[in-house]
Amino acid sequence: MKVVVVAYGSGNLLSVRRGFERVGMDVVMSDRPQDINDASHLVVPGVGAFSTCMRQLEDLRLLSPILRAIRSGKPYLGICLGLQILFSEGTESGAVLGLNVVSGKVVHFPSSDTRTRVPQMGWNTLQIKKPNALLTGIPDHTYFYFAHSYYGLPDDLSWVATTTSHGLSFPSMIAKDHVFGCQFHPEKSQQMGLRILSNFIQQTR
Repeated sequence: MKVVVVAYGSGNLLSVRRGFERVGMDVVMSDRPQDINDASHLVVPGVGAFSTCMRQLEDLRLLSPILRAIRSGKPYLGICLGLQILFSEGTESGAVLGLNVVSGKVVHFPSSDTRTRVPQMGWNTLQIKKPNALLTGIPDHTYFYFAHSYYGLPDDLSWVATTTSHGLSFPSMIAKDHVFGCQFHPEKSQQMGLRILSNFIQQTR
């Protein structure tokens, strides 16, 4: 097993690595296409801007290897921005193309609701809509840690595994087959977050 965390210059890489180490898994942190090709499991974390992330991945020639890994059936876990780039389009800096694995857009929380703090920073609960392997052992309404201003809206709602309420109800986890994305940060979410990381490494093609 070779779990590769894509180190493309953005993201909370150290905490992701420590999270996997706490569940007994050493990971490879890499920005090399060959490591992505050789991976058994692929993790793309990230914080920051959608457009910057896509540009960094393109500059490092990682877009094609990531897409090839997903299409080949390798388990993929996108964390925060790593979830968002799965979508067709980000809207943070105008329309920016994503990986288009999930048809839909990444949008900002509505600015008209002055009662809702943006970005969402802190703990919030998941409402399970569609159980999947990553949610094994995770009770409904469990708290996880969030830090984001944008969220993904899939055209196909069968992607939505959990929702979370923050002024409105938004998809907080997407899942289909071997592709998983968490808008929250499992590596910062204590024991339940570590359970999600452990569940991920148990996935096989």
